[in-house]
Amino acid sequence: MQRAIPVGFAARPAWVRWSVLVTLSAALVMALEAVHLPAALLLGTMLAAIAVAAANGAVRVPRPAYLAAQAMVGCLMARAITPAILGKMLDAWPLVAGTILFVIGLSGALGWLLARLRVLPGTTAVWGLSPGAASAMVLMAEFYGADIRLVAFMQYLRVACVSATATAVARLSSAGTGAAKAVVWFPAIDWGPLAGTLALAGAGAVAAPLLRLPTAALLLPLGLGALLAGTGTMTLELPPWLLAISYAVIGWSIGMRFTRQILLHALRLLPRVLLSIGTMIGLCGGLGAVLANFAGVSALTAYLATSPGGADAVTIIAASSNVDVPFVIAMQTARFLMVLAIGPTLARFVAKYAGGVSVGP
Repeated sequence: MQRAIPVGFAARPAWVRWSVLVTLSAALVMALEAVHLPAALLLGTMLAAIAVAAANGAVRVPRPAYLAAQAMVGCLMARAITPAILGKMLDAWPLVAGTILFVIGLSGALGWLLARLRVLPGTTAVWGLSPGAASAMVLMAEFYGADIRLVAFMQYLRVACVSATATAVARLSSAGTGAAKAVVWFPAIDWGPLAGTLALAGAGAVAAPLLRLPTAALLLPLGLGALLAGTGTMTLELPPWLLAISYAVIGWSIGMRFTRQILLHALRLLPRVLLSIGTMIGLCGGLGAVLANFAGVSALTAYLATSPGGADAVTIIAASSNVDVPFVIAMQTARFLMVLAIGPTLARFVAKYAGGVSVGP
């Protein structure tokens, strides 16, 4: 079989395409920062990567770098999960469990509807709408036999929609509160804790491929880091410049999934997929309003806590907003773990009873 010869942008050397990606990312990030949008680093790099990939100039983000970036976000999540917030979650466990089950049930119901209407096969619809970490959902979907192209399209489109919506809500809710606090990108560093943090993140990044568990890069630093930090055994040191690099890698990795092939393949499904994603975001927003009244947290905190993921993207937005970050992270993490636990069973149930048929390219 004759190998295809790259043409146009794809024929450019990798360093040229990387230069375009970095330059466009910098321009978009600065534009978003200029209007004080939260998570500008994530959204700017994501949008730049989508543009480059759609122009057939995709570059390969090294998988070790992506795993390391996930591990750093895991450390960020671990730093926010303190014994105090865990106690708060346990005190309100019926409300927390009910909220999480509602979001998961909603995603399953929308997946069932898409399959029932023969828009998508059942397993693909469920995994595509599952409110967990997008990369983990895509990899698990492939393992359980779903159409990975459509799952990737739905997951990363949902991440983009949730990120844009949550960022806009965070920006509007902070209107009139004054200028955003300037970020000190290169503060004084405590090198001992930084070395320990990097070792913890490195362990997660290395363990993921060895254990053949795609979520290990995020979950190992999260779980072990929360335990060690909560007991006072270690301090997690996360300088802003290190988090910025991690955000950029995650943004590029997400954006690069939007290849021209996937976009063209899913174009005819776009209106219905967007409608299902919009419905999910809207109903989760309504749930957030209820949660704010009963949990005694701000409306923005409740909105981000119930926002249908991914957990890493919402964590980044919460970390750059004036919200109860530990509460948001605890809710997102608990839901993510529950999706991992019951996702395969839910997908099989929907596929069995929805009567959907496979949708080809």
